[in-house]
Formats: sequence, C-alpha cells, structure tokens
Amino acid sequence: MRILHTADWHLGRVYHGVSLLEDQAHVLDQLVGLVRSERPDVVLIAGDVYDRSVPPAEAVRLLDETLTRIVVGEGTPVLLIAGNHDSPDRLGFGARLLAEAGLTVRGLATADVSPVLLRDPYGEVAFYPLPYAEPPWVRQCLEDESIADHHAAMQAQIERIRRLHDPSRRSVLIAHAFVQGGTASESERPLSVGGTGLVGAEVFEGLHFVALGHLHRPQSLAGGRIDYAGSPLKYSFAEVGHDKSVSLVELDGQGCVRLERLRLTPRRDLRILSGSLDEILAAAGDDPGRDDYVLARLTDTGALLDAMGKLRTAYPNALAIERPQFAGAGAGLEAGTDHRKVGLDELFEAFYREMTGRALDESARRLLHAEISALSQQEREVAP
Repeated sequence: MRILHTADWHLGRVYHGVSLLEDQAHVLDQLVGLVRSERPDVVLIAGDVYDRSVPPAEAVRLLDETLTRIVVGEGTPVLLIAGNHDSPDRLGFGARLLAEAGLTVRGLATADVSPVLLRDPYGEVAFYPLPYAEPPWVRQCLEDESIADHHAAMQAQIERIRRLHDPSRRSVLIAHAFVQGGTASESERPLSVGGTGLVGAEVFEGLHFVALGHLHRPQSLAGGRIDYAGSPLKYSFAEVGHDKSVSLVELDGQGCVRLERLRLTPRRDLRILSGSLDEILAAAGDDPGRDDYVLARLTDTGALLDAMGKLRTAYPNALAIERPQFAGAGAGLEAGTDHRKVGLDELFEAFYREMTGRALDESARRLLHAEISALSQQEREVAP
C-alpha cells in the first residue's frame, strides 16, 4: 500500500500582513504533481487544512480545486480530518455525499471509529481517521468521565479501535495531536496550557502506521511508524532551517513501513539575513533570492531612517526587521520615575541605554557632563 501523507496546510494564512494563498497554491500544485508521478493508493491529510475556523472564500476555493484534481482528476482517494484550527462542522459538510466520490472527510469526532477499508495485493488495510477533539468533547461522546486530558482522550478512542479492529488487516491511524518526543515550532497553536496537551507515544502500540498532523517540522518517531509530515510551507521565521516535504509511505504485506520524504519547493523561501543595513543592501545584487520573504537582523547601533523602506528596495518582500542589540530595551529609567526630578545627564544616559542596549563608558560620560555644564553656563549668562 502506497500512502502519501501530508498535513497542516493552513490555507488562508496571513503572515506579517501578507496573504500566503499564492504560495500555498504553488506547493499544492506540486503535491498534485506528486500524486500523478508517484501513484499512491491514498492521500492522507492529517488536519489543520485551514488556518482558522472561518476561512476566507479564496482558501475554500483552493481546497476545492486541489481535492478535485486529486480525487477526480487523478482518481486517488483522499482521507481528510479536522485539526485544531479547523471548524469540524464546516469541514465535514457533505461528508457522506463526498465519500461516494472517494473523498472521506471526518470533521466532528464521534463515538463511531469505524475504518475506511482499502485493498492492495496483500489484502485489506483499515484506515482509522480520528479528527481533533478537545477532551471534554471526547468525554461526552464516549460517556467516560475519566477522560481529563488529551492523552486520556486519545487512549480511549484507540481502545475502541482495538476492540473493533480485525487483526487480519493492517492498520493505519490518521490523527492530529502533539505526541511526546516530537519537536515543536513557534507557529503551532498550543493545544492546552502546560503539559496536558501531550499524548504519549505508547498509546499507538499495535498500529502499523500513524499519520499525524499538528507539528510543523517533518519528523518521525518509533522508527518511522509514527510520522509527522509537517507543514508544506514555512509559517514562521523559527522554521527557516526546515526542509518542507510530504511523506511517501510504503506499507508491505506484514505492515512494515518504508518512508521517504518528497521535498516541496516554495514559490518564495523564508529567510533571515544578518548584518548592517548597508552590508545587506550591498550583498543583495548577487542574491538570487531577492524575492524571498526576509527578516533582517540589523547590527547597526545608531539611528536608522526608513530602514524598512531601504530594505525593500533590495528585497521587495521583506517582512520584518529586528535589532537584537535593543533586546534589552526598557533598561533605562524604572517605570513610574518622575522625569521632572531626574537630572539631564541621567535622562540622557537612560535614553542611550534604551537605544543601544549599552551603558555610557567613562570617557563618554565625562564628555556628556562637560557639554551639559557648558549649556547650563550659557543659559545662566543669557538669563535676565
């Protein structure tokens, strides 16, 4: 059984005020091309299809077009679940009708965990789509008051699967969760406060393959048996080191997994540039990625006039500027200080610390004191 696993599309995402829909359409076109060239038996989409519960109309159209190209155009069935960003009711609209065409959508978690059965030369594979649900919802659906967190919710649902599952069939689970041992990025929305959102990997014991969504870095656990395909695009500057991909999984007759990551190429990369503004502008002429989305970390210590405007003359899609040396901003006067009762030299020193993150050295302090004394003398001489 050949499985193409993807997740966390976040269609409709806006980053630093820029819509990423065209970038998303670019990588989804590559995904359709991979379906055409690799001929998987099924495509799994493990949640967070949209970036928010009420997606923009353009995002809905892009999803409709992409799924139509895969299911109708390529004749490849798709199994899709809701993630924590999706509205389960909206995503699941028309699910029973769509299933007849080869698109299985599980939006709202229910007590029914019956599988979707697909066949290959070795027999049947049971696919169990488990959409994301908060623990109170699972507790209500399963009528189990002991369910208090995400781990217990997942464990209870998988126990139902185990009771239902025919052991002669290989088993694949599609879920959306933060499994303990996985590496998070800053672009994921936390599932809960503290550690109550974590799910232990041991709950998946006995399943042949687990296709997960939620974490945006492509990664595998349990020797590849538990897999995060990751997001198809970089959705945060914390992800600049990620290689984005989809997972091509081969499940043999015994349920053993062989996994390959198929890389996706973005329309525009997400990058961080470091140096002074002049250095970055000077190097731009030889940079083939001038259209990339850029964060510039400037090392300049003095004031800069219209730094973003100048940066965008070289990098038109620059998104943000950071000045790390100002990370200690706020190290000037204490909050609540009455500025009228503070001497001019102390005010200037506080301002200097705010702007540069450094204290005045002794020579600068003597120069400042001399200048302030001279100005004070001039004021006294002109005073009536």
